[in-house]
Amino acid sequence: MLSDEFGREVSGVRVSLTDRCNFDCVYCHNEGLGDTRGPMDPQEDEMTADEVVRFLEVVAEFGVEKVKFTGGEPMLRQDLEEIISRTPDSMEVSMTTNGTFLPGRAEGLVEAGLERVNVSQDAMEPEAFAEVTKTGAYERVIEGVESALDAGLDPVKLNMVVFERTAGYVPQMVDHVAENPGLQLQLIEYMPELTGKPEWAIDIERVHNWLAEQADEIEHREMHDRKRYWIGGTSDEDGGMVEIVDPVENPTFCANCHRVRVTHDGYLKGCLNRNDDLKPMGDMTRDEIRDAFRETVAQRVPFYGEYMVRNGDGEWEMNDDYLDFGQVTSD
Repeated sequence: MLSDEFGREVSGVRVSLTDRCNFDCVYCHNEGLGDTRGPMDPQEDEMTADEVVRFLEVVAEFGVEKVKFTGGEPMLRQDLEEIISRTPDSMEVSMTTNGTFLPGRAEGLVEAGLERVNVSQDAMEPEAFAEVTKTGAYERVIEGVESALDAGLDPVKLNMVVFERTAGYVPQMVDHVAENPGLQLQLIEYMPELTGKPEWAIDIERVHNWLAEQADEIEHREMHDRKRYWIGGTSDEDGGMVEIVDPVENPTFCANCHRVRVTHDGYLKGCLNRNDDLKPMGDMTRDEIRDAFRETVAQRVPFYGEYMVRNGDGEWEMNDDYLDFGQVTSD
């Protein structure tokens, strides 16, 4: 398994299969690339199934154990089942989706090899959901979650971005997962550095403190130094699991990152928050993929605490050591 110079092994990859999406979520950062979503029709710059599988076969040589397929909305790819079925057997396969296409396809995805799924659900009320996603697809998402559970995906993790418009629905979402076996909740800190509108951000520590008061058990997870809160029971007694993803201004989070990302058009990305480290894989021959992957891992830097450091006033600023990093774009 390859490690960067900070001792962080790369054990997982996140592969964006498309930047297309049938939602228009107000907080979307499209895997850190910004709002680049295109039309609904397949685009020529998207990696083919063969290219995705070739990449996964190569990184499996380096001991990568997990792949998460993302987007955009990955289920807009009609060859998704094929890609999953051809993923190396040594890899755990998961996916993040808005859930609208799970009805009718969840069972086939499981048969292809999908093991876990994250479904974006930011509220328990249709009106609030529509305000955030700019769609009227609430009932379809609920149906998608049920389809995932019926197909045997376990757990089904609900993703909720916590910001000004959604924070008031956190207690309701926590009760929902506590009352429904098979569901878990992932509360994701809003990232204004990627999406703008810093006025939408809330103090995520308040959410931690509230959950700590409600929890029957608190578990520490090594990856990203995360905390898990078990509500309505413990990890051994069918409690509802709630986890917070809090990367903003968090050096500990970055110090425990073990992922490399792949853009929909075939660029390696060492850090979610950066786009000056995009590395092309050429024509995606196996040798080109190996070389690009080695270089990407070698150049990975913890964003907070290294790429960004605190100055004498306690404010974050770019570390001079990385100012001359050659920017690569996908144009």
